[in-house]
Amino acid sequence: MLTGRVVNNYTASEQFLWDLRKTIGELIAENHYDQIGEVLHQRGMKRYTESHENKRIYLADGMDVKRKADIPMSAMWTPGSLAGGGEEEIRSKADIRESASVAHIYGQNLVAAESMTSIGNAFGYDPQRLKRTADMELASGLNRFVIHTSVHQPLDDMKPGFSLGSFGQYFTRQETWAEQAKPWMTYLGLSCYMLQQGKPVVDMLYYYGENKNITSLFTTKLADVSPGYEYDFVNATALLTIVWAKKGKLIVPSGPTYHLLVLDESARQMTLPVLKRIGELIKAGVHVAGVKPEQSPSLSDDPAAFRTLVDQLWRSPNVTVGKPVAQVLKALSIPEDVLVRGEKAPVLYVHQQTANEPIYWLNSRSDEPNDAEISFRSTGRVPMIWHPQTGKIESVSYRIADGRTVIPLHFDSWDAYFVVFGEPTRATTFTKPTRTETKVTALTTSWRVQFLMASGDPCTLTLDNLTSWTDNADAAVKYFSGTAAYQILFSLLEVVKNGHYILDIGEVKNMAEVIVNGKNGGIAWKKPFRLDITEAVKAGNNRLEIRVTNLWPNRLIGDAQPDAVKTTFTTMPFYQATSPLLPSGLLGPVQVLVSTTN
Repeated sequence: MLTGRVVNNYTASEQFLWDLRKTIGELIAENHYDQIGEVLHQRGMKRYTESHENKRIYLADGMDVKRKADIPMSAMWTPGSLAGGGEEEIRSKADIRESASVAHIYGQNLVAAESMTSIGNAFGYDPQRLKRTADMELASGLNRFVIHTSVHQPLDDMKPGFSLGSFGQYFTRQETWAEQAKPWMTYLGLSCYMLQQGKPVVDMLYYYGENKNITSLFTTKLADVSPGYEYDFVNATALLTIVWAKKGKLIVPSGPTYHLLVLDESARQMTLPVLKRIGELIKAGVHVAGVKPEQSPSLSDDPAAFRTLVDQLWRSPNVTVGKPVAQVLKALSIPEDVLVRGEKAPVLYVHQQTANEPIYWLNSRSDEPNDAEISFRSTGRVPMIWHPQTGKIESVSYRIADGRTVIPLHFDSWDAYFVVFGEPTRATTFTKPTRTETKVTALTTSWRVQFLMASGDPCTLTLDNLTSWTDNADAAVKYFSGTAAYQILFSLLEVVKNGHYILDIGEVKNMAEVIVNGKNGGIAWKKPFRLDITEAVKAGNNRLEIRVTNLWPNRLIGDAQPDAVKTTFTTMPFYQATSPLLPSGLLGPVQVLVSTTN
């Protein structure tokens, strides 16, 4: 049969090969992955385990090889890197969800992924561009980022330095924006910290079959479940060994409680031991939805016993076929965890539960602002918004009715934040005072701009209009990569008591650090590029400095010019002399606003 010859008959040969592949997978999980873990533990070490990612033939079940990992791991690439289009890959989302499912079921608290990996666009990523992919990883269940290539940078004096061929993220201390990366890293760190708190709230287990690869099953479409409900993947091993029934629910030793077991289309083929285990769960009150098993793929199973058991079990009132998952859950009195209404773009969520507090993370998947009314399956506590970009906590309007809390929320471009239900309350409504923004002044006079060139010599310009550095006739400015300081004076007639003063710097390529009257006002790294400068402004003249940093490609393109004196080093010629330059600098418009309570 290994040579392609049929033995006995076609069906028997296919069943034998299925059993052989299954045995090989089990041996790989036990004698490779598990064995490595045991050897590492003897030496006081731990292991991350990344499984199949993409385009790997089936060797072992992804959940099986990660089940004893200290940190189950997966991968997600930037849009367009491995697949066409401008969206993150479905396959990557499934890969991370697999690792998150392992962590939830087997009690590991951390879920990692090789993160934001790219092909091409070398050194062409900034935090704003990376955030949308990082957020998709968080939405898929990640709570620890492992940045591809970040540790492979031994060079200090040759920039931007090594790369791992055409692959990686170039996310190293040699980035132009490395010194301004703190708020971006704080965002990643705070988001992960919050998503490591408590236990995940997940409504159903999704069984994807045996001898199956999640990244093959869900390459172009995720599991078919209803919006507002979350699911974990589950495989045969977990069903047979660790998932149990209690009071009609599915439970695991240290994870969430599940209300429903859903069977994927691949479950039409099911081995008799798995069928018997599902039968035990059904008899214990567990509800099952999805396809009806049709046959066993294994040569060792009795077809007659299989058919008899299927017919018996699928007569149970606990089994539903042909109905949407949401309808089944609602019949079990399980309403949606999160309902989103009025949105212009999708809003994704993750729900963690501490001993007392529900924690929801929300993410708007749009470059444009997005407003939505979000209804939560949580009540009796005061919701507060926690911003991982700044650490700021603020109140929010809400109403409580019919066992749900409804909140009108605004999202900026690719925005993400937490809604934490904190202190108990008997109040059923709260309306937050509204604020009005008024333009105080527009900064349209001449800007003094100082560039620090690679030679160490400063170059100073006076700009009457904010334009891209690439529009400048001076090649040193046109091909400049690094940080330039914009300076200007502006005047305020008065400082309004209790007013919040906002510096809106319009469009920036790519990051901006703001200093007002010698006080650091923070770093703006994503749209909208706005910073609160209330503590720094004063009546009268104010001195403003904006330190703007762009990316490496322009200098790399400049160094590729025929007459260039080269100042950079890379291990591959990523850019040519004719490669398009990236817009750079402070593009504005820049204005000062004041926000006051109505």
